[in-house]
Amino acid sequence: MSSTVHPVDERLPTGKLTALGLQHVLVMYAGAVAVPLIIGRALKLSPEQVTMLIQADLFCCGLVTLIQAFGASPYFGIKLPVMMGVTFAAVAPMVAMANATPGVEGAGLIFGAIIGAGVISMLLAPVVSRMLRFFPPVVTGTIIAVIGISLMRVGINWIFGVPVGPTAPQIVNPEHAQWLATVKELAGAAVQPAAGASAAVATVPPVPAGLSLVGTVPNPKYAQLPHIAIAAVSLLSIMLIAKYARGFIANISVLLGIVVAAVIATGMGYMNFDKVAKANWFDLVLPFEIAKPVFDPILILTMTLVMIVVMIESTGMFLALSDLTGKKINQKELSAGLRVDGLGTLIGGIFNTFPYTSFSQNVGLVGVTGVKSRFVCVAAGIILLLLGLLPKMAALVESLPTFVLGGAGLVMFGMVAATGIRILGSVDYKTNRNNLFIVAVSIGIGMIPLIAPRYLQWFPHGVHPLIESGILLASLSAVILNLFFNGASGDNRDAIEAAKQAEAH
Repeated sequence: MSSTVHPVDERLPTGKLTALGLQHVLVMYAGAVAVPLIIGRALKLSPEQVTMLIQADLFCCGLVTLIQAFGASPYFGIKLPVMMGVTFAAVAPMVAMANATPGVEGAGLIFGAIIGAGVISMLLAPVVSRMLRFFPPVVTGTIIAVIGISLMRVGINWIFGVPVGPTAPQIVNPEHAQWLATVKELAGAAVQPAAGASAAVATVPPVPAGLSLVGTVPNPKYAQLPHIAIAAVSLLSIMLIAKYARGFIANISVLLGIVVAAVIATGMGYMNFDKVAKANWFDLVLPFEIAKPVFDPILILTMTLVMIVVMIESTGMFLALSDLTGKKINQKELSAGLRVDGLGTLIGGIFNTFPYTSFSQNVGLVGVTGVKSRFVCVAAGIILLLLGLLPKMAALVESLPTFVLGGAGLVMFGMVAATGIRILGSVDYKTNRNNLFIVAVSIGIGMIPLIAPRYLQWFPHGVHPLIESGILLASLSAVILNLFFNGASGDNRDAIEAAKQAEAH
């Protein structure tokens, strides 16, 4: 290598690039495919549509990674070893949107919000790169902790079953259901009195609209012991691999834990490969294949607020990566990197997938391997593009039962919460007790939609998407309270350090 070539711009041999690129893909693969699974099932899409979501997600991961690492122009791409993937910060708001409007109609609203937020994010990129002082550790840590806590519910429901619908903990007593069906059939009919009674003829009143029976019988489909056992094996496998394995194997402990659980589930007859057999070997990813976007201003604002938080974290990650690789970046390059967050999100909405950001798990991998070349991530982007063109791979992931993912979900989402707690551990509470109020009040407000999801039933329906996300409520609370108690006169160093610790999305 010429002495004038920076390690970031070093072009490694093809074989080494491929191996190192594959390692980056494996490290982020579980997180990359988790979001399509979560949102696809929250929307109640068909298995074929969820497969399309996963396929489009992998394709867009690769495309946006290429733009970020290789660079598309002076305005797009930070040209550092960065992997792009779907951000978990947007999961909770998207799940709320999916719960409010399931199906293809809800998917259109989500994709419309993503496209709108992507365009706005590109315009805001230069401004956001100067906003770090509003996000010191007390704010960043609180937001990330609330994200993790909010997502834990998803991982837990993967194991036991969703508490509504076919897997609800309790179902209606069949005898009660039969009684109600009989009453509905007799509604309005005349009933003759019993022998010896008054001669008056009674009329069965009609059943009130919306009347339903409450579940009182334990549901055999909820919290099945074999499901819990498989999830526990997945979790135990991840813990053992993380403790005893080294290097590359340790880095993919979550993926290997899922593989172990999937093998057991297949052996027990819970998983089959019919969908994989029916899927094509090759298929193009096309725009708007699942739903056409529907643009709702409130939903776009909600997603834009999420993207601002995501770009703040990306700013810190880029600065941390600059220190790690020894390649300094200026304000223009920083804006070019953040602009790809917006462009990637726009591309995600067009191809019916989700918001994209830099995957900081892979930033940690750069430190572990010591390989600083951005062309490793370019190779990883090409691999992801190819995976996105293979429907059989997407169908294989979609075939995984949710309880197989449950143990891994606890780890992935718990790590997000733990990262927030770790950042909060660096906050000064001893000499500035006001920081306690910021954390306490913001986490409390962030828990409102989680604990009392119906609290907004008397609020105007138009503002529901804005206030039904605990993450957004906690974010706004933390920023406002920090400004109230501490102001915004600090420098960026604390915020950069907080972002360096944020190794989970």
